[in-house]
Amino acid sequence: MSNKTPDPRRCGIVGGQAVLEGVMMKSGKRCSLAVRMPDGSIKLDNSSFVSLRQKNKLCNLPIIRGCVSFVEQLILSMNMLTKSADMQGIDTDEPETKFEKWLLEKFGDKLMNVVAGIGMVLGLAMGVGLFLVLPTAVGSLADWLSGGVIGDIPVLRSLIEGIIRIGIFVAYVALTALMPDIKRTYEYHGAEHKSVACFEAGMELTPENARKCSRLHPRCGTSFIFVMLILSIIINSVITLDDVLLRSATKLLTLPLIVGLGFEFIRYAGGHDNVLTKILSAPGLWMQRITTREPDDAELEVALAALRNAIPTECGGIVQRSGVLKADGTTEFNPDEPAKDGELVSSELPPLKPSKKDKKAK
Repeated sequence: MSNKTPDPRRCGIVGGQAVLEGVMMKSGKRCSLAVRMPDGSIKLDNSSFVSLRQKNKLCNLPIIRGCVSFVEQLILSMNMLTKSADMQGIDTDEPETKFEKWLLEKFGDKLMNVVAGIGMVLGLAMGVGLFLVLPTAVGSLADWLSGGVIGDIPVLRSLIEGIIRIGIFVAYVALTALMPDIKRTYEYHGAEHKSVACFEAGMELTPENARKCSRLHPRCGTSFIFVMLILSIIINSVITLDDVLLRSATKLLTLPLIVGLGFEFIRYAGGHDNVLTKILSAPGLWMQRITTREPDDAELEVALAALRNAIPTECGGIVQRSGVLKADGTTEFNPDEPAKDGELVSSELPPLKPSKKDKKAK
């Protein structure tokens, strides 16, 4: 395992996610999606994504920037997952059941869109029910069984609800990890982490070097979720409402604050290595042992291809058209087709901030 000290300029400037048979990497405005095709080739889709934080100063204020980034990441993640499915030739709009086919034949696409919308709403409702209403209801039941003792100690009630919430999350992740397709996605998740760690350490971007790096990373979304779960225990301890629905609704209103604080901590933890960050980051890193798997060289190759097309050119990044990756690292594309909007945008390496030693020297 590599223990090389990360370059401060490289830490935090690139992130990514695992998708279907591939990896997406993002640095600054630059996004690169690399997917392993059924024929064994690697297909790249390079594009740009400009955050509201770069357009509006208000969106870059502490706490607010965390909420903005959270929503943007959700949108980008869904777009990249859909795009990876399209690149694989998977038709996400194709009806899978006889009932869906019957609905499409009788009522057309409009009804199917309504059904999809209803499905999304039901999915959100299930998430709120599992992670907010259910733990709150169990906490109230525990309070009733204790004769009101737990309710008199808000921190204890919040702790019980938080432990239940964490238990539901861990169980969900552990069960999904048993699915073969999810296992493979977790391998690409590990490839993403190893590739980013290789880049941050300033090592040459090869599968051999990436293989030496850790598959656990403090800025991972898994760590972010765990930090939010821990913060929710602290923040929700001030809510003294007994009614389950009112208590759940109040918790929902505190979510932006929890997301914002969680984002600030992850930013801080990514650039600092001290006792506090180690303690608060530990549960998320433990959880990554489930949400990541050791990748093979073929998966690392895909992650590194996306990384090279996202990072600044000063760090070895490549600016090129989308297409099938050739042996020399360039892409094969149709020269008659014009470049897509933002396809050839390059990332820029941020200036190196002076260290405390440099400031004292001055």
